[in-house]
Amino acid sequence: MSLSVAEQLTQLDAARQIVLADAGLYPQILQGILPIVGANARLELRRWGADFLAETFASPLLVPQEKERLSIVILQTLKELLENQSEDSNVIKSVIQAAASIYALVFRYIISHQHDAATWDRMAAIKSNVFRRWDTASGGIRICCIKFVQRVVQVHTPGVIADPRRPEQNEVSLALVPREHPLIPPSRLEPEALGLLDRLLNVFHEENSDAILVNATLNCLGTLIRTRQNAANKIITAILNFNPLKQTNSPMNPKMKVQIKSMEKTTRTVLMNVMRRNENGPFAGRIRQYIDRLAQTRFEMFDEGSKKRGLPIEPTDGLDNAKRMRLGAELPDRPGPPPLPSGPVSHAQLFTLTGDRGLTSFDVTQLPIDLIVRITVPVLHRIEQPAVDAAVNAVRSRYQSLKMSQTTQAQAPTQQPGEDEEDYEPDFEPTEEQTLNKTDNLPPEDPLQLPPDLALGPFKLPQPPPLTPEETEQIGKGTISRVFSMMSVLEEPSAAKRQKPGLNRLAGSNYDRDAWMTVITRLATRASAGLDEEDTLDNEKEESKGTIAKQTPTPSLSDGIRETLWKFIIEDFRARIPIAISWLNEEWFNDRIQIQSQYEAKTSKRPPKQNYEKWMLKTLDGILPFLDAKDKVLIRFLSEIPAVDERVLDRVKGLAKDPERVTLAVNALYYLVLVRPPVKEICVDALVDLWRNFEDAKVPAAKLVKKLRPEVLNEDSPNGPPPPSTDGVKSPPPSESKDGLPPASVKSEGVPHTANAVAAVG
Repeated sequence: MSLSVAEQLTQLDAARQIVLADAGLYPQILQGILPIVGANARLELRRWGADFLAETFASPLLVPQEKERLSIVILQTLKELLENQSEDSNVIKSVIQAAASIYALVFRYIISHQHDAATWDRMAAIKSNVFRRWDTASGGIRICCIKFVQRVVQVHTPGVIADPRRPEQNEVSLALVPREHPLIPPSRLEPEALGLLDRLLNVFHEENSDAILVNATLNCLGTLIRTRQNAANKIITAILNFNPLKQTNSPMNPKMKVQIKSMEKTTRTVLMNVMRRNENGPFAGRIRQYIDRLAQTRFEMFDEGSKKRGLPIEPTDGLDNAKRMRLGAELPDRPGPPPLPSGPVSHAQLFTLTGDRGLTSFDVTQLPIDLIVRITVPVLHRIEQPAVDAAVNAVRSRYQSLKMSQTTQAQAPTQQPGEDEEDYEPDFEPTEEQTLNKTDNLPPEDPLQLPPDLALGPFKLPQPPPLTPEETEQIGKGTISRVFSMMSVLEEPSAAKRQKPGLNRLAGSNYDRDAWMTVITRLATRASAGLDEEDTLDNEKEESKGTIAKQTPTPSLSDGIRETLWKFIIEDFRARIPIAISWLNEEWFNDRIQIQSQYEAKTSKRPPKQNYEKWMLKTLDGILPFLDAKDKVLIRFLSEIPAVDERVLDRVKGLAKDPERVTLAVNALYYLVLVRPPVKEICVDALVDLWRNFEDAKVPAAKLVKKLRPEVLNEDSPNGPPPPSTDGVKSPPPSESKDGLPPASVKSEGVPHTANAVAAVG
């Protein structure tokens, strides 16, 4: 027995609830309902099926891989529903929405399945059918067609490839299509996308634009502006040339006003979102002028305030002040505040200056606080100053009279004990009601008055408890994290505000990001200089005496700042390499000062802790794995750090293990040979080592070795020892003197940033 349409719809709704609860059942349910909701089914079933397909492929619960597989399954059903000439408009709208959702999925499938021509033919037939309906269908269907066209333009134009190694996670665009693809050649699809974009923007050039289509187009263009930079300029220019208020010259009716205001608001919203994403872009100035001009024109055309009747000029509470003297008329005086009632007085009675029972009985606490503020502020602004002074004086006089009456009652003679002893009744106990009545007649206590014999002495806060080393370390880490969180809020200083380098400049004087980075680097290097060594010596003395057990040294606050600063630099080392260079220069300078201070003091302490070499090598190790063959960051880093030794060059030579980065390693070493004479010899030795031990580096390194040390090429064995120096005596390292101590004046090596030096590396 066949089921009725109502029973079938009930079962379909139950199936829909099942897949909404468990998205893993979408494949079974979808394949099961396709024969039921096909092109030959009843109208109610076709409507339900089209809505379900549109909802399924727009749902984020279904994983993309499963969506791509199911999109191939439903193509034939969508094609048959669209080709039905007498199809219902609601079915057509849902089918086009589903087609817009699966177009990118089918496109990705065709990229990897180049010989599945039947699937692409079905998708092309659906696309052609939608394009034919674009200009002739009803308004709702045309809106769906605009969304479909926007998706086609987005897919047929090249996008950004985030990770070339994982194409399945990149955005579907023309950039993923091979040039020789037989079904979707890029040379044919990109012109088609540009033509569709022009047709999409044509709605802004029509004389009588449909507000619904204009709003739908503007909402779709926002996505293209954000994801397709090559088409963003064209789209923004078309929007800036569009005037949503151009139809105000025609006869206006309420419907026309609503449509024009809607187009104006949508246009303004799209442009404000564009400007918010890139406030310093090339169109920022034009967008601001366009929005201001649009707001002014809208105010002039739709402002109804000037057409309303204004406030009356003559007063409504009496005669005009200019007429009172001439007519001899006077307004009645304002009544004074009513006297206070006898007996106890509450705060409400003390401050009540009106005799109106309706106002005094009204409970103000029933009103919300925001409404009270909106009412009170304008009323206080309109009250004249003499009226305010009179009210304050009235309350003051009431308060003074109450204060005097309480003082008089306190000084009245009290009854002496023993006068009424015969009236004493020991068995009498007053009831609770009598006690309450008696307390009601007592004068109220004044919270502002203090007993005359009470005097407050000086108050001092107690000393805080001493912090343990763990608490001190935890608080220090919190302070460091707050300082670095502020770095994301501060803006980069502009070129005009950036100080010129030199000896006469002041570091950290502009309160920008550079100033805070100067403070952080100097906190890390100079704040606790020498303290860590003293703590280490004290601990060693106590350990030698047996007073304390040997413990693992805890990291100091300076090391915590250094660790956080190192992570901050490595997160975006290309943009933050100047911060790394500035920090390492501070570390090197502090190390030299500590050695020189100890040498001049002639103390017997151990040598001070050297931080430059540790953090310089750690920074270099964090940068090297992410460098590419054309990266100039390494050359800048090596040329501007204050000291270079063999360990740095060993890490640079390690780049030659990657054939793609051999040129980078050779160019970096040759640049140091050119611009840093103190390390020239060890850099030439590194080039010789590259020529001898790295097969991929033999050709580029041989040219430089022939130029810098030609005698090496004349040796019989390429793996022989390097030639001895000409004087036969090994020279000391360039950063140290013969006695192992720094010279009296320490000078960093200058680095010339000239076009000739860079050209010599290239």
